[in-house]
Amino acid sequence: MPELSLAHIDQISRDIRQQEISFSHLMDELIDHVCCDVEYEMQRGLEFADAYRKVKTNIGPRGLKEIQEETLYAVDTKYRKMKNLMKISGVAGTILFGFAAMFKIQHWPGATIMLTLGAFILIFAFLPSALVVLWKETHNTKRVFLFISAFLTGTCFIAGTLFKIQHWPYAGLILAIGAIAGVLLFIPSLLINRMNDLESKAKRPAYIIGAAGSILFVAGLLFKIQHWPLATTIIVIGLILMVIIALPLYTYVTWKDDSHISPIFIFMIVGSLLIIMPGALLNLNLQHSYVEYYYPNNSKQNELFKYLYKTNTSLVTRYRDSLNYRQIEQLHSKTIQVLGVITSIQDNMVVQSEENFGKKSEKGTQIRQSETGNEIIYTGITNPIDPAPVLNYLSPGRSARKALTSSMADYLSYITEMVPPQELTYYKKMLDAETFLADINPEGEFISLMSGLHSLQIMKNRLLTVESSVLSTIARHK
Repeated sequence: MPELSLAHIDQISRDIRQQEISFSHLMDELIDHVCCDVEYEMQRGLEFADAYRKVKTNIGPRGLKEIQEETLYAVDTKYRKMKNLMKISGVAGTILFGFAAMFKIQHWPGATIMLTLGAFILIFAFLPSALVVLWKETHNTKRVFLFISAFLTGTCFIAGTLFKIQHWPYAGLILAIGAIAGVLLFIPSLLINRMNDLESKAKRPAYIIGAAGSILFVAGLLFKIQHWPLATTIIVIGLILMVIIALPLYTYVTWKDDSHISPIFIFMIVGSLLIIMPGALLNLNLQHSYVEYYYPNNSKQNELFKYLYKTNTSLVTRYRDSLNYRQIEQLHSKTIQVLGVITSIQDNMVVQSEENFGKKSEKGTQIRQSETGNEIIYTGITNPIDPAPVLNYLSPGRSARKALTSSMADYLSYITEMVPPQELTYYKKMLDAETFLADINPEGEFISLMSGLHSLQIMKNRLLTVESSVLSTIARHK
């Protein structure tokens, strides 16, 4: 009658210990049970390797873990409560988040309440209970760092998403912390954990490539949310590594070694879709926002500028025979001078943005000459969300911003003696550059090129509005 050798028993014991069975008595029972099953298969004529493989297949990839979970659920009251809390809060939080997303899209009432409540349930009930359950099931000190990093990453992403949708302060900072925790802590620790699995050596290349793709994808999403350059490139490279290389490689190795589809593989497919779809929707949403709102809005501001410019020029011409014409002409000349400062900054911002992406700004593509001066062609800009030009030209302390603020202040000082005191307060508000160029990033977020150009265009239109009012005031005192 064939019997197991000490080497065989040691191998079975070692494999079961790697399953993270935390109950010592249960571990001894499981080792004894598996050994008996292997001996039974060997008595039927199989060699140890074939018999052991058949027993493991019958048990399943999570069979021993499920036995421990059922045992813990039966004998450990705290574990049972935490497991129930984890299940209920996970389902409830996810359902609330899902309905909140639908209500938000449809602009129905109640979306904010459901979104906030769902986030609180996931952060303060689901994630802590999941952390306790995982520790109870493993008691593996080597995986403590993995659990904590997963908890930190999940908490920051859920909270950051809530803050971002609700437009609360520090949303960008919270999302950045979550992304950094995921990229530097969670994904590397998860990769190390999978690399230590002796039974998945053939899958290690897929794990490495998948981890690299995940890191790039998460980093790219952070770059996209924060409007940093190269976001799309990083996302695309990450998706290529995950979807085109890692997933097919993992599928090939899995099918090669296993004759059945495991739940892990199904979860990987669903998880990949959950990663790809939000990223694609985020890109489409950002693009849609600029196409639907910024482009038409900026174009309308341009049309308003042309109208105001021509109207003011016509006023200057109409009062050519006025006794105050010299004063009117000087005011108009001063206005043209300040407009030139603003237009020059706009042009330089567009040129720098194109150069940042390896392209040369050409007349007629992004900037064209019109009867009212240079005009920006917004649809011709390569990357309208590029934040670098705003940082370099409109940030506090930059020479361009100082020149712009100084020009507007000089203009206000110039018209002070031309208008009644009661109107001066109104003009101060209209010409205050800090109103348009304040530190517009309270969350640490960068401002896109399109936003910066939009602010400058509004500034030009307000300048012309003030000029029109002052021209009329001067003309009345002829």
